[in-house]
Amino acid sequence: MSARSYRAPLRRLAVAIVAALACPGIAIAQVQDPSDPPPSAEPDETRTLDTVRVTGSNIRRTEVEGQLPITVFQKAEIEAQGISSAEQLLMYMNIAGNGSDNLSSNAGIVHEEQRGNNGVSGANLRGQGADATLVLLNGRRVATHGLKGRAVDLNSIPFAAIDRVEVLRDGASAVYGTDAIGGVINFITRRDYTGAEASAFVDVTEAGGGNIHRANLLVGGGDLDTDRWNAFGSLSFRNNEILRGTDRDFSNAFQPERGLSPDTRGPPFATVFAQDGSLMAGGVLDPGDGSLQTAVNILDLPGAAGCESGGELMGPYDHRLWNVASSRYACAWDYPAAAVIQQPQESVDFIGRATFKLSDRHEAFVEFVGSEVDVEKTFEPNQISSSTSATAAFNPDTWYPSTGANYDRVFDALADYFGADQLSYGDRIAYRWRCMACGPRQISTNTRAYRLLAGVEGLVGNWDYAVGLSRASSESTSTLGSGYHYTDALQEVLGSGLLDPFLPPGQAQSAEALAALEAGSARGVALYGGESVVTQVDAVLSGEVGLALPGGAIQAAAGIDLRREEFLFKGDERVDGRAVFNAPFDDANILEDVSRDIKAVFAELYLPVFDSLDVTLAGRYDHYDGFGSTTNPKVSFKYQPLEALAFRGAYSTGFKVPSFNQLFNGVSDLPYTGMDLADPATCPGGVANPEVPGCEAIQPDELFGGKEDLKPEESKQKSFGVVIAPVDWFNMSLDWWEIERTNTIRSAQREILIEHYELFADNWIRDASGEVVAIDRRYINSGGSLMRGIELDANFSGDLAGGRWNVGLNGSYIDTFRTKGVEALPYTDNLVGDYVRYYNLPIKWKHTLNFSYSRGDWTHSLTQIYRHGYNDEPPVSVRNGSYVPPQWDPRVDSYTTYNYSVGYTGLDPLRVVFGVRNLLDEDPPFTAHQNDFAAGAGWEPRIADPRGRAYTLQLEYKFF
Repeated sequence: MSARSYRAPLRRLAVAIVAALACPGIAIAQVQDPSDPPPSAEPDETRTLDTVRVTGSNIRRTEVEGQLPITVFQKAEIEAQGISSAEQLLMYMNIAGNGSDNLSSNAGIVHEEQRGNNGVSGANLRGQGADATLVLLNGRRVATHGLKGRAVDLNSIPFAAIDRVEVLRDGASAVYGTDAIGGVINFITRRDYTGAEASAFVDVTEAGGGNIHRANLLVGGGDLDTDRWNAFGSLSFRNNEILRGTDRDFSNAFQPERGLSPDTRGPPFATVFAQDGSLMAGGVLDPGDGSLQTAVNILDLPGAAGCESGGELMGPYDHRLWNVASSRYACAWDYPAAAVIQQPQESVDFIGRATFKLSDRHEAFVEFVGSEVDVEKTFEPNQISSSTSATAAFNPDTWYPSTGANYDRVFDALADYFGADQLSYGDRIAYRWRCMACGPRQISTNTRAYRLLAGVEGLVGNWDYAVGLSRASSESTSTLGSGYHYTDALQEVLGSGLLDPFLPPGQAQSAEALAALEAGSARGVALYGGESVVTQVDAVLSGEVGLALPGGAIQAAAGIDLRREEFLFKGDERVDGRAVFNAPFDDANILEDVSRDIKAVFAELYLPVFDSLDVTLAGRYDHYDGFGSTTNPKVSFKYQPLEALAFRGAYSTGFKVPSFNQLFNGVSDLPYTGMDLADPATCPGGVANPEVPGCEAIQPDELFGGKEDLKPEESKQKSFGVVIAPVDWFNMSLDWWEIERTNTIRSAQREILIEHYELFADNWIRDASGEVVAIDRRYINSGGSLMRGIELDANFSGDLAGGRWNVGLNGSYIDTFRTKGVEALPYTDNLVGDYVRYYNLPIKWKHTLNFSYSRGDWTHSLTQIYRHGYNDEPPVSVRNGSYVPPQWDPRVDSYTTYNYSVGYTGLDPLRVVFGVRNLLDEDPPFTAHQNDFAAGAGWEPRIADPRGRAYTLQLEYKFF
């Protein structure tokens, strides 16, 4: 091959911002070499609308330039991987963080920071969070989800109509304003279409459950060049079937020898508790060793049938793991496995666009996007307890007459082992019980979203312009389903004796009891609802400024962005306000249509300093009602010393304004129920120890809510990369990045309030006697985070047997993840590779390795997806040094799966793609993380796909 034959592909690869894929197997976007002849050298009158605006820049140009790392996912390659939703695409991306942003991670009871995320799937780039990643649809904002107003719901994106997805792997506040700290994801649909086509997609699991179905119809007409107009519409239906924890063997929390056991003593066959005035009063002494027992299940006593006999998912409570010696004979229930792994989801979405060619230099368009999404969160039935004052009414003195058969059965079993002299026959039984007859708790969330956009774009002289007016809304309502009952009705049923917590194994509750429960059901009660609205006017002008540098003409862009953001949150609007037991109402956070106006101006300047060096300067000024102003610059460059080598880099600042919830939420209080907290004023470290004066256990309320004096978060982003292409069959890019955030907005962390008590003494609210009665954990600007990483992409290609093969390796390496709770403090130790609760799980390395081959009408793709292992969260007993499970492994294994697909286009006009996801049917790796602080029973939904081997089939038929 001649030297000249190398040059064109080398130059294209060296200057391309999409010189590498986000995932292997996706072809590199074709870009124009700047040394090629320009599209037109004719006068302005002949210039047409053939320029493009790339995500991350406001300057329209005829070629994609290489200063910023942008990844492009094309529709065909997305389908080849069997990806059918935006949520799946984000889980597949190596650059996406491992946060609780998918429907599996928030399927059950969640951390207070995640409340209101019902039905939301978020985009989280580089571990910065869904509220710090900007999501665009065709280059413009859409409304954030209606329940919380903090992040865009990916389920509302018309994914079947997507033509491509552009991912900017860099901060972009200088271009787009708030939220673009982690990066930008731009979902781009077709601009015009003529014809009609229908497609159908199925994704069926081999083990059953969790199947996915999708259908789409696309119709369009009108030719922009001949008819001067084009209009099309796309209508899609999607259905995700439920996948339950009990559908998968790995979803099992009863693995105590490995350090995992459910932390509950409320099983379907009740555990008896010690309580004043009850049968077991202050507890019983074990005749074996004299230890005091305060929680006993008669099924677990020596010689009894065992906890497993009490019902599905029952097992012994592991008192050693939880360091509760007084519960040696208690039973537990696998509530994590009883939860739903994949929430059932139904959605319909529509996108329609009409474009009118006003002249060869001007176009007008109108676009409407609408969707309706229904998601149902299902988790374990209510636990009913008489051991806490909050539910003491569920055990009135009239419960079970003293001569009742089950009362005597419980008494006799306890008396046979502990002795009747330790019991108070005739007193009520205090218990903890899982009310299976009450049904699983369900919360259904309906979200209706739309965006109406009208715009004009074209050329004025030698300048491109674009003007748009849009209004977008996301309105959501969460409604109670099964498993929730009016408190007074449930009290009455329990007090009547109709419901029996001590039914012998295998027996069902009576028809009368079930009827009474149904009569007291709160099904259909609206839990809460909200609406997020954004109205936007934007305009941008770009072109050559009439000046030149040695490298070429200087280009510039400038524009305005005027927005009004509105948010409304509705709580329980019933007139009677009848209490519903354990329903997570959020009335303290009702917001009556709050709003703010944003006015922004921005500018961008492209400077081709030399043939080998170009620099772009960008800046944006935003003024927010209530916050004042913020200015954010960005500078980026590309240096190409050789045809086969290019360097690129950028520096920018960013910001994220507080959400309406963070500003205006009311104060809500939650009781601290643990017995491990002490007053840090008298007990440094705040760890309760009854043997140390001043370290007595306290149980104050914890206050959560908004603060109107919050300031925006701030960030600094840096990146530096190299792109090499020494031969036409190989190219590689390597990009280093750093993101530092300060003034981060978070609920005040209890650990920080304890460790730095002298700084936060006012957060410990005391009564007149000086006792701590509450801890103020409302939102604060405090501390920050620092993350660094490297992103790699290497691609090989060649010819083989009359076809074309490609091999691609794409990986993301996280080097640093440090946090600090107070700005003046140094950063913590590096958390990379360690288990982190709730938020981003910073694993060190992720990659996809792909081999694809195309010949004639056939295409094949085989992809390896790898997720590095990490250090697990130690069980409670390991952390306090009381007990180490014999098979506990502090390391979570890596997770590797393979996907295969084959496509055939020889049945024109029918296109067929068949695939197998998780080809080797690999289970998620085991993890012993504490069930109360994360979804998943023995597995991690932030890392793994629980569906197992699945078969996909995509059919696309073009009618004309």
